[in-house]
Amino acid sequence: MITSEEKLRKQAYEAVEKNKETVQADPYRQGYHMMPPVGLLNDPNGWIQWRGTYHMFFQWMPFHTGHGAKYWGHYSSENLVDWKLEPIALTPGDWFDKNGCYSGSAIEHDDKLKVFYTGNVRNNQGERETYQCLAESINGNDFVKKGVKAELPEGYTAHFRDPKVWKHEGKWYMVVGAQTLERQGAVALLESEDLEIWTHKGELAGPVEGLGYMWECPDTFELDGQGVLIFSPQGVEAQGIDFNNQYQTGYVTGELDYEAGKLNHGAFTELDRGFEFYAPQSMIDKKGRRLLVGWMGVPDQNEEHHPTIKHHWIHNLTLPRELKFINGKIHQLPIEEMKQLREEKLFEEVVGADLSKTLPRTAELEMDVDGSLSQFELHLFDYLSLTYSKETGYFTMERTSLATGNTESRSCRLIEGLQQMKVFIDHSSVEIFLNDGKEVFTSRMFAEPDERMVKVVHKGKERLKLTAWQLRNDAIDQDIHVNNI
Repeated sequence: MITSEEKLRKQAYEAVEKNKETVQADPYRQGYHMMPPVGLLNDPNGWIQWRGTYHMFFQWMPFHTGHGAKYWGHYSSENLVDWKLEPIALTPGDWFDKNGCYSGSAIEHDDKLKVFYTGNVRNNQGERETYQCLAESINGNDFVKKGVKAELPEGYTAHFRDPKVWKHEGKWYMVVGAQTLERQGAVALLESEDLEIWTHKGELAGPVEGLGYMWECPDTFELDGQGVLIFSPQGVEAQGIDFNNQYQTGYVTGELDYEAGKLNHGAFTELDRGFEFYAPQSMIDKKGRRLLVGWMGVPDQNEEHHPTIKHHWIHNLTLPRELKFINGKIHQLPIEEMKQLREEKLFEEVVGADLSKTLPRTAELEMDVDGSLSQFELHLFDYLSLTYSKETGYFTMERTSLATGNTESRSCRLIEGLQQMKVFIDHSSVEIFLNDGKEVFTSRMFAEPDERMVKVVHKGKERLKLTAWQLRNDAIDQDIHVNNI
């Protein structure tokens, strides 16, 4: 007799097969970013290197391009460049996760890959219930659910989700995104000796006045000797050029006191200044690098206007980034492996005036400045503009809003000036790293599919060097061999 889990998987695979031609015909399908085979992708989950292989799980709705009872999709990679779509990891088929296998994290223990996730449940009255659950695998692909390991502690609403688990000095710790009964965002901290019995130690951080009513997807770690907590608060008001997306993602730094269960931290800083970035997750790989991947999307932010919907898919993940803590700020740098995407150097020129070039829709553009620019513009495919003025210190990204057709912008201030920039272009996205990753702009970019023109407007005396490479268009293998499963 077929189980509910098997039935759900079969339905998801059928949705992949049914829509395969339509999805793959979309000119906005990415060349080297992880994306759903069909339907909606959101948060990265279970990001880990296990037995030498990198595993990236993700929130997945295979049946439509809206949110709902999420599955865990699964990619794997040997080199962080070539990604292979694996069989479904988790399906919402049990009483404790019947309305969604929500976000979570992965650890290695007892030679098994263990994933903790939130089981989302709506009871007969339509009220939300939340459970922190465990599943484990001996081969990295096939997971056995072990049920509920932590229930909702006192003092919180049922908006209690997204467990991130790690080990410190012989004990296991879990942070969970939370909302207090007073409807304020916080991060709860739980502790365990054996991954089975979890004790609530209190709030690691929060609430903080003005910092929202719910904190999602917490991730805490030490980076270059500094305690860091990354999270995504909902309900933060815009302040000038800061906090302009529907919901934010950022970090606080300070000293992590395990005995007290507290992070004594400073102010909240946005992690990415672009239009689409949310719910990132980090891990340490075998090289000792802290690597982060985010969702290139934001909940409730014009999702229904994305042009990919007519091709039955929406959203993708960012490139992996290496984190470093430099002079009091997190820097995000493209990982070294991204150079493996390069197929051909297109040009390398020293520019002293305006310049127009054609670029393929999978490309890398690097700019180095002799000194600091006075005034600069970069127009990508007649869709997105990047401008910088030394007089104001502002770097600004502009595009046409998908929802209104009006111009919208995001900005940061570069006190030290614009000295270096690296741009990764894919068919429908751009990731921009300024001054060795001190500031980052991540955005979807829906230029006309055949548009190729890139224009530099240089209004200063400084000389800058521009280098461009064509990047691979085939790094994501989405053949999951459904018929063999």
